[in-house]
This record gives sequence, C-alpha cells and structure tokens, in this order.
Amino acid sequence: MTLHFQGNSFAHDADIPIGIVLTNLGTPDAPTARALRRYLGEFLSDPRVVEMPRWLWKIILHGIILRFRPPKAAHNYQQIWTLSGSPLLNIAQQQRDAIETYLNQHFPVKIELGMRYGTPSIAQALENLKKAGCEKVLILPLYPQYASATVGSTFDAVSKTLQKWRWIPQLRFISNYHDWDLYITALVESVKENWQTNGKTQKLLFSFHGIPKRTFLAGDPYFCHCQKTARLVAEQLGLKKEEYLVTFQSRFGREEWLQPYTDKILEQLPKDGISSVSIICPGFSADCLETLEEIDQQNRQLFLNHGGKTFHYILALNDQKNHIHALSQLILHHLQGWEHTSNSQQRQQLFSEMENNLK
Repeated sequence: MTLHFQGNSFAHDADIPIGIVLTNLGTPDAPTARALRRYLGEFLSDPRVVEMPRWLWKIILHGIILRFRPPKAAHNYQQIWTLSGSPLLNIAQQQRDAIETYLNQHFPVKIELGMRYGTPSIAQALENLKKAGCEKVLILPLYPQYASATVGSTFDAVSKTLQKWRWIPQLRFISNYHDWDLYITALVESVKENWQTNGKTQKLLFSFHGIPKRTFLAGDPYFCHCQKTARLVAEQLGLKKEEYLVTFQSRFGREEWLQPYTDKILEQLPKDGISSVSIICPGFSADCLETLEEIDQQNRQLFLNHGGKTFHYILALNDQKNHIHALSQLILHHLQGWEHTSNSQQRQQLFSEMENNLK
C-alpha cells in the first residue's frame, strides 16, 4: 500500500519518485574564522574522523585546535572562494541537477544533496525525500574509495536520522566505486585531455587524501582501493610503473599516515631529475580546498621552489559529461529491481478497498 504525501494531504494518484541522496564531506558557510569554527567543530567531533578517547580529544579540540586553527583555515578558504560561494557546494549542485535530468529520462527520481558536515545536511536531505513520499531511497557517497572516516561516517549519519523515523524506507547504500569502469574511463579521458592541451609530463602523480596508517592496519580497505584505481587508470593510459606514482596528501597531527606523502615527493622529484609533473586527485569527485588550494597552490609552489619546472593540476571530474554519465549509470546499476510503480489506477483501487474495510 502506497501513501504519497503532498503537504498535509494524500495524493493517491501521484507517481512516486525514487529518492536519491548524493553526499559529500561538506563546506563551511563562509570563509570566516567563525564559520570555520562551527564547521571544524562538527567535523573533528566525529569519532570516525578522530579515533581516540572522547574525553581526551574533547580537551584537545576545544582547548587548542578550535582556538587556533579556524583563522588559518579561513584564510585558505578565502583563496578559493568564489562570488557564488563554496566551489564544492556549487559543483555538487551542478552534479545533482545533471544527474537528476539524466535519470528522469528513465523514471521519476528526486535527488537531494546531503553534506556530512555543514549544510545542506544529510538529515535534511532525507526529510525532503520523506516529504516527497519516497519509499525507496538510494544513498551515494561521492567518495570512490571506501574509508571509514568518509563512507562509514556517512552511513552513521543516515542511520542516526532513520532511527527517529516510524516508517523506514527501503534503503540501498553504495559503499564505493573505485573500480567502476565508467569512472575509470572518465579519469583516463581527463588525463588525456590535459596532456593534449599542455603536453605529457615526466611523471603522473595520483594524490589521494591520506588516512592514519593505523586505520589501514586495522582493516580499512582505503589504501588498496586507491592503489587499484591508480593501476587501472595507468594501464589504460599505457603507462610504465616508473611513469606514475600514488601519493597521499592532507595529513593532520603527528602520527604516521599513509605514505608516500604528496608534499615530500614533490620536494624530492626535482632532485631525482623529474622537472615536469601532472597531478590528479581521483578520490575527490569535486574540486575543493584540498585540490584547489592545497594541491594547485601550495604544492605547485612547493614543487617549483625545489627546482621543478612544469606542474599541471588535472581538475577533478566535477560535472563533466563523462562523469555525470558514469555516476548516473552507477546509480541505475544499483537501482535494478526497484521498478517504479506508475499504475496510479491500481493504487487508487487499493486505497478504496482499504477505506471500505475501515468503515
């Protein structure tokens, strides 16, 4: 029996869309210390992000980090902020619109954005789908490689919201797509296009966001997913092993993270005779602080300062057509078996029978 809400009334004859939530990490509301304090407070309070005793971390977070880090982080965000606001949020909105247009050619869908931290939140995205009457919901975290701190945390947020609902929708959750063929093809094409425009460099770096080494040793598959993504892309590009390298960026704190570190490699390469590099960040589905500021600004300057001559950052896939096609086909693949119920006459008859039985 299908109950489709429209405001406070039922629309028994309405088509019911399949609900889809596209999720990403999130972004502060503004490039200010105050906004960063709120955003970092939520982000760094997640036990999936920082795995240490809560009482100790709370002292460090509120006593040190949130006092000193927000102004510096705000300055970094100011380097990439646009007139339209956050690049990550703008790109995510474009992705949402493009994928929804693509999928609605097949059957009715309603897609919402849900950021793990900040706004729009995952909770709000799910509430919007609930109001639209969606009985089937697919969650797609836009992290190709699974990590507990990203995809695992997204699942936590979805679960936390649904624990408060009386009627739980049918739910599907895509935990990774690191070797999805169309995603790999999109990455390959983006590298080829960059090389056609700028020329092929001596070395191609695949820079992924880092995670603490101990989380990998504890069983997180992220490192392996990153290696496989890079290997598949390199194979399609016909690269030899010495022509590419997998590195890890954005480490935080003093403990050991996955190595080699992107910045350390960029310092070393000119000493090894490598004066030209291209760098791509396959773990980021949309350009953001870590790609636009950390890689294309900080790491570019680092490489040049240490003797490098040519540095090409290859943009994230963003809302490129082949990326939208890849994500849309991924969604369609995971929606198999969820046939859309469009026979409104049959549903109306079921409601009539129900009402008669209640009399």
